[in-house]
Amino acid sequence: MSDPLPGTSPAAEIPGTNRSTSATIPPNILRALAGIAAEEGIGLGSLLAGSGLEESMLRSPALRVSYRQGAAVIQRALALTGDQHLGLRVGAAQHPTSWGVLGFALMASETMEHAITTGVKYQNLSGAMLVWSAAWEPDGFVVRVELPDPGLDPAVAVFLIEEAFGSAVALTRVTVGPRFAPRRVEFAFPAPTDDELFGRFFGCPVALDAAGNRLVFHPAWARMVLPGRDEIAYVSTLELLDEAMAARRDRQELLEVLEVSIAQGLPAVPTFAEQARRHSASERTMRRRLAESGTTYEQLVDGVRRERVEVLLRRPELTLRDIARQTGFSDERALRRAVRRWHGVGPMELRKGLG
Repeated sequence: MSDPLPGTSPAAEIPGTNRSTSATIPPNILRALAGIAAEEGIGLGSLLAGSGLEESMLRSPALRVSYRQGAAVIQRALALTGDQHLGLRVGAAQHPTSWGVLGFALMASETMEHAITTGVKYQNLSGAMLVWSAAWEPDGFVVRVELPDPGLDPAVAVFLIEEAFGSAVALTRVTVGPRFAPRRVEFAFPAPTDDELFGRFFGCPVALDAAGNRLVFHPAWARMVLPGRDEIAYVSTLELLDEAMAARRDRQELLEVLEVSIAQGLPAVPTFAEQARRHSASERTMRRRLAESGTTYEQLVDGVRRERVEVLLRRPELTLRDIARQTGFSDERALRRAVRRWHGVGPMELRKGLG
């Protein structure tokens, strides 16, 4: 077991920040995905179709996207490319600079273990769509990833897990050299049609259909002093990261409070003016705060209604008229239009799929 780092315990797992699937994240994965899709001749416009995102938006450094938007773009990319290892390709193309300030903090860390624990602590600033954790286990220093939503589309889940471990290995190789290889990699999903790419990329034993998703570092690699270590640069980047985390928590709390308020109000939806009064803020201030989170009140209402509709469609005793009435739609036609906009199919087709 290694010596503990300042502020960490060598034996305890370092948990990631809890997240909601309605939270917003930087679109780092989507930007990397767009580059890989372009190599396949797939334009950014085609990739973003139906997600509510536009090309100009994706180029904005201030943009934040929802998990639902991220999953929708990934799902479309998988369909357009037909590449079962698209996630691994996107992960392998990552570079520390893709993660902004956090990437520089990782490169300035003292050891590989130090870098990983830092990445786990600030994971919500990296655009991660999974929940990361790290801990010492009997076979080495282990990085784990878990899905924030067990109901996530299986193909999107595989993409995200492949991307996660692919990017972790790619970033490590950029930092310490191309000879790095994990001790072992384990994926919880079944073996794909072609699994040879795993062995070639990771350069170590790979287990599929495992109990969990684990990336195991040999203790020697975990304790290795990094060539770019710089204590002053590391401390400076942490100050920036802490400020960003505090701002993110404030924005996320606002989104969660508004979503709860909307959900409790259905079928009636509180007006934006009512929400502003509840928060003792002007409508202009509220709109600015939502814009900083990459969303609008209308999008929040749409998201809450969508989740409620999906829940109610799983109840076969409810008619479409019942569901429309309980979710605040004027009639069945408005409900049908909304479901088709969200899913590309009608409510009855979606009900069969959910069942």
